[in-house]
Amino acid sequence: MSGIRTALSAAALTVAVLGAAAVPAQTAQAATAQAAAHSPAPLTCRGQGVDPAARVRYRTEAVVHAPLSTVWRLQTDVARWPSWQHAVSGAERLDHGPLRAGSAFHWTTPLPPNPATTAPALSVTSTVRQLRPGACIRWTGPAVAEGLRIDGVHVWTFTPVPGGVLVRTEETHSGPQVDADVPAATAILRQGLDAWLGDLANAAADSRG
Repeated sequence: MSGIRTALSAAALTVAVLGAAAVPAQTAQAATAQAAAHSPAPLTCRGQGVDPAARVRYRTEAVVHAPLSTVWRLQTDVARWPSWQHAVSGAERLDHGPLRAGSAFHWTTPLPPNPATTAPALSVTSTVRQLRPGACIRWTGPAVAEGLRIDGVHVWTFTPVPGGVLVRTEETHSGPQVDADVPAATAILRQGLDAWLGDLANAAADSRG
């Protein structure tokens, strides 16, 4: 991971330096304003979104070709995540009944080699803050390992579309370790969310039989 971090940091620095040298100030400001104007609004659930101050963030989406009921069941049956998510090695609900605002759950995910810790896994405790059945979920919580802490905010939305469900997800991370190398932390977050969506799509297809 240290090699990836170095490469990503060097690439980001090169782009920043070359961009500053090659682009006039007015052009750069116009480009920044145009990018902001075309950026999609943050995902929300019952009016609440990700952490606006977080420096590490990623958003993605995909159409899952399955009924909304199937997609929602897979996503909210937390205890069964390990049966279809390759990156979840264990998961348990800390309460009972349907997932709802106030529900909490604990889950673990393998941790790749990391200079911040020698721990083999990341331990995550998530609490659902907002939920609209069949439409959206927002949860928050820390992910910890020895010498490492990440505070995350995660929003999911589900919209029926022809042929399936448009699943959108956005997540932010904050904490000293991720803030120390934003490009590398963002790349890791991107890989995780893309894999989650892919696993969700495959599990939904399998459920359709």
